[in-house]
Amino acid sequence: MHPAKAHVERVLAAVLSPRGPAMSPLVASWSRSVKLHGLDPAQTKAPVRLDDGALRDRREAQDLLRHIAGRRLDDLFGMVGGSGCAALLCDADGIALERRCRASDRAVFESWGLCAGADWSEAQQGTNGIGTCLTERRRVIIDRDEHFMARNTAMSCIDAPIFGAEGQLLGALDVSSARSDQTEGINRLIAAMVAQTARNIEAEHFRMVFPAARILQLGHEGEDTVSLLAVDADDLVIGATRGARRALGLVAVGPLTPVPAADLLGQEGMGGFHAAQRSALIQALTRAQGNVSKAARGLGIGRATLYRQMKRLGLDKSAAELSRR
Repeated sequence: MHPAKAHVERVLAAVLSPRGPAMSPLVASWSRSVKLHGLDPAQTKAPVRLDDGALRDRREAQDLLRHIAGRRLDDLFGMVGGSGCAALLCDADGIALERRCRASDRAVFESWGLCAGADWSEAQQGTNGIGTCLTERRRVIIDRDEHFMARNTAMSCIDAPIFGAEGQLLGALDVSSARSDQTEGINRLIAAMVAQTARNIEAEHFRMVFPAARILQLGHEGEDTVSLLAVDADDLVIGATRGARRALGLVAVGPLTPVPAADLLGQEGMGGFHAAQRSALIQALTRAQGNVSKAARGLGIGRATLYRQMKRLGLDKSAAELSRR
């Protein structure tokens, strides 16, 4: 039997199995592809691709994400590009905004539809790295015949979601391979790189959204989690990443109602927080050689605010004395 036909029959048999979707996340995705999106695994059309104007609008809508992710996408490609991989940044709808690949691999990726402007949502292409990552909001590896469409089974796709400063889904980071000999072990190594890069993008995005706030890391961060809080000059928590929201039981998505940091962290947590604040002020004052106005500008706060924080934290010594503590 032709490999493409065998793949189609395998997918449809699994979807029609009474227990298949419940037993396997992969089959559950295949089932969505058929039953929710009405797709056919034998479909041979390349992904829908936006025209230049529509792609430009998409990119402009994600200027901040693209600005933050650009350098990190370059770094990620620098680590995986030599092995025949492309790195892509996609928005929350599965539209590829940016791609990095070697010139020698470009024709292959273009033929697959892995290019800027292509729609890789699960609704359009069924189970695939980008679309399934976005649908399930988790890291995925969709390796070769795990794809829904038979036309996509030559690819290995490794993805991690990117979440914004208010817990919202911003997009996905993808590495797709043009090699037929890529092993499961290599896929796992690339998956760790993709996840770390996505976390770095999330952390930088959070800091840029709250430029005047003090950023506090909340405990130990897992492999899929960035746990940061944004705290203003009055010790009110005004922002939290998705990981921090989950850890503290805060609203999952959207702006936060300001809440005293002590109410969230307790006295033990506040002790560490105040130590971090104290250290940051000492460093700022030392860099400014004791010039409070200059230190305040460096911290992005007013001079009066800095004086209040210094008094509250017991920093009434000279900058020279503080720097020796």
